Amino acid sequence: MPRTHDLGGQPDAGPIDRSEHQLADWEVLSDGLSQALGAKGIRTTDELRRAREDMPSELYLTLSYYEKWGYSLETLLIEKGILTCDEIDRKVAELEERWGEP
Repeated sequence: MPRTHDLGGQPDAGPIDRSEHQLADWEVLSDGLSQALGAKGIRTTDELRRAREDMPSELYLTLSYYEKWGYSLETLLIEKGILTCDEIDRKVAELEERWGEP
């Protein structure tokens, strides 16, 4: 049985949107963070893929491309004991307060 991430060929999947779009700043930062963690040997492509593919189905289907990356990177950093969920949540709350965004 195909997993949630394997959408190819599903009758209701519809066409893939291949149009170019301007990346938001956070998307560029997400890519940069992923590249930096890879360059430092903290994450591998296979680990990132596994974390994304293990995401709960209902969450996977609601997140954008780079939101899935962020979720996967957070999962790996927590699994490896580099950061805790509480540390990440505190920093996110601090940044949201500083930038005035929820």
